[in-house]
Amino acid sequence: MPAGDLTIARVTALTPEVRDLVSELDAELSAGYPPEQQHGLKLDELLAAHVRFYVARVDGGAVGCGAVALFEEFAEIKRMYTRPAGRGRGVARAILQRLESDARQSGVGWLRLETGDVLEAAMALYESHGFRPCNAFGDYLGKSANAIARSRFFDKQI
Repeated sequence: MPAGDLTIARVTALTPEVRDLVSELDAELSAGYPPEQQHGLKLDELLAAHVRFYVARVDGGAVGCGAVALFEEFAEIKRMYTRPAGRGRGVARAILQRLESDARQSGVGWLRLETGDVLEAAMALYESHGFRPCNAFGDYLGKSANAIARSRFFDKQI
């Protein structure tokens, strides 16, 4: 666990803190992937009725975020990010546990996600949390082969 008091709270407004976290995540993704291979929710989509977006804070300061989009047959993890200073300290695992809890409470049977092929720490986290590689799903099925060429898909029965 990170030093200090870790809290994870649902966010229902696009605060400067939320904008900063998503901007940092976008910058990291843009360094490794062209725009057509980035599949994150846009800022305004984080407030959609079927999306639950959370910010993790240590001692009141934002250190990470994540969302779960709830669909009829599955839920999808979106916008997982931990600032470099918070990495390796349990922040991402705590966010993931919160998102899985929301998905489970919604009554869906599967939790799914897409991540990038070079995001090894993320893939290790997901696999350690019980996710297994799977085929493309949902909206990804309609994307071009190039758009998902570097995507890695995972799912977990919940």
